[in-house]
Amino acid sequence: MNNFSELEGELKKLRPARVSAELVSRIERALADAGQAADNIILTESRPSGSDFRISWLGLGLGLAAAATFLILARVDSRPGDKTKQTTLASAAPTLEQKAAALPNYQPTGLTQVVYGRHDEGLVFPRGATGPSRRVWTAKRETLRWRDRETGAQLSVSYPAEEVTLIPVSGQ
Repeated sequence: MNNFSELEGELKKLRPARVSAELVSRIERALADAGQAADNIILTESRPSGSDFRISWLGLGLGLAAAATFLILARVDSRPGDKTKQTTLASAAPTLEQKAAALPNYQPTGLTQVVYGRHDEGLVFPRGATGPSRRVWTAKRETLRWRDRETGAQLSVSYPAEEVTLIPVSGQ
């Protein structure tokens, strides 16, 4: 015979052991004393029926006031003014025409532009142009320097820049 049938036969013969009289008497005493020991038991408070979610009106009001203030102060210029037509389509760096924040006693002393890569992307036909243009992509690093005339302290800021330029092509 196989081992499983022998094991099943032995398991069928097994019966649970009888409960001792001492255990039965201890359980009876614990049930009898349950009403008297209720003062020593700490019960969790049951939640009242209804919604547990409560709205903090003060927090909601402050949040709405902050959102309204942000919308008032963050004006979006939906009608940009007349700007001169530039040949630069996209630039990841600020142009030289932009003004830096005023630094007390600091005077601009130099601008360095190091070109790391230039790629001719071929001819394109921009909208509104009379002829084709050559699209040139340039990657460079620009470094701006300022110097304080009184103390001689220097400030230098360097950042990467990418620029796409359209060069008009004249045909014969």
